[in-house]
Amino acid sequence: MIITIGGSMVFAKEQVEAKKVLENKGHEVLLTDNIEEYVNSPSIKQSYEEELRISLENDIMMSFFNKLAKSDAFLVCNYDKKGIKGYLGTSVLMEMGLAYYLNKKIFLLYDIDRTQGYALEVDIIKPTVINEDYSKIK
Repeated sequence: MIITIGGSMVFAKEQVEAKKVLENKGHEVLLTDNIEEYVNSPSIKQSYEEELRISLENDIMMSFFNKLAKSDAFLVCNYDKKGIKGYLGTSVLMEMGLAYYLNKKIFLLYDIDRTQGYALEVDIIKPTVINEDYSKIK
């Protein structure tokens, strides 16, 4: 199966680790093109200007959408962030919407906080919550 992994770039290192786990299970895994920049320099997330520059230079949204289009599934690494259980950022919500539209399997690493404004939309698309049990990705 071809799986694209996404999530907040604060969790870039964790996404790279998830890639290794899935590849060891025989999957082909796609990540954000410039993820290593975030792994090596997590402070990028602290600078709007730097993150915007990198994203525009790499046309990161179009590139990621293209990865989703050629994937069979989308795994969201949605760790807790900012005190929110199973955090989903704006970009991830857009990506999940596209994956749903493209009829891709959608997996969440963890369940979401149902008090968040996006909870209804997430539940409507019925992602599979795997609770870090990668064997549930089939």
